[in-house]
Amino acid sequence: MVFINLTTRLPDFTDKWDLSDNELTLLLLMMVLLAGAGSVLAETLARTRDSATLLRTGLALITLAVPVMSLAPEFGFFAASMAVYGVALGMVDATTNMQGVALEHRYGRPILPSFHGAWTVGGLLGAGVTLATSHLAIGAGAVLAVVPLIVLTRPFLRRVGDPAADAPKLEIPWRPILLVGLGMVLFYMVDTAAFTWGPLYLEHVFDDTPSGLFALAVVPYLISSGGMRLAGDNLVGRYGEVVILRIGGVVAALALAIVVFAPTWPVAVLGFLILGSGVGVIAPLSFSAAARIAGGVDEDPVTRQARVDAVIARFNQFNYLGALLGSVLTGAVGNNDLRIGFAVPMVLILGILPLARAFARGR
Repeated sequence: MVFINLTTRLPDFTDKWDLSDNELTLLLLMMVLLAGAGSVLAETLARTRDSATLLRTGLALITLAVPVMSLAPEFGFFAASMAVYGVALGMVDATTNMQGVALEHRYGRPILPSFHGAWTVGGLLGAGVTLATSHLAIGAGAVLAVVPLIVLTRPFLRRVGDPAADAPKLEIPWRPILLVGLGMVLFYMVDTAAFTWGPLYLEHVFDDTPSGLFALAVVPYLISSGGMRLAGDNLVGRYGEVVILRIGGVVAALALAIVVFAPTWPVAVLGFLILGSGVGVIAPLSFSAAARIAGGVDEDPVTRQARVDAVIARFNQFNYLGALLGSVLTGAVGNNDLRIGFAVPMVLILGILPLARAFARGR
């Protein structure tokens, strides 16, 4: 909720600090790199602390960063709070997925698609808040700090035993995990491009887009991706990962073509709507496949969870490599024309077609 609210307010932040597209690209690059550092930090600390403690720490940092980002009196404070937010985002991303994977193992069936569906619902709430408060000063966003503050007090799944003694002991098969990770890179490339540059696309490319409705690039995308994720558990169980991913890749490429060649802003919004249904389940299936490959067949669930925690934290780095492609490459290539910028993920998302086989449960 907080993340999507911040990204859909990027046009307001760029106006407040008079940022060019290149300056915004550099800020996003900084945040993405620090998010990757936060994920690495979570991986390192997971050897001696469980994911529940690390998740609370990340949420506490977000609670501190959001008000400063919204109310910063000078640009230096804004940039510093954005850096803290980046580190916290990486920690929360990694540890939330550690929690989800551990629960999926306990259930013994696919739950990560609908698990990520809850993330999408939060995104819809964040975009809705932006639309409802677009007439207010940007500082009003500071009140969103109460959201992570409340969440960090909730109960989480704790690792049983001594985390230091339960550190991963068996060799991890990184090669098949790498293939799955490349699929997640492609997803986050598209996902970040839609979140980061979608609102700016509607503002810069079309002169008649109503002011205050730039978040419409994100809302339809979230609705369709959320619906696909909530239906994903059953779809994957019925048709398998490979079929779902290949169909989704083709749909995503066609949707981005609609965005790139859209003659009017409503057509572009339609493209973002279709895009979400194409790529919605790639990320949850990526985490599920990586954990399945890493987990092996250990009889000791504590050892298995410790190793999977370490793998998920490192696997989360693919998230930020994709985010770099989506936020930085799209912005750099589309510096003069964002249509060209969105043509990059339009072509690259087709890479999911040959990678889909790596997600199959039989493998």
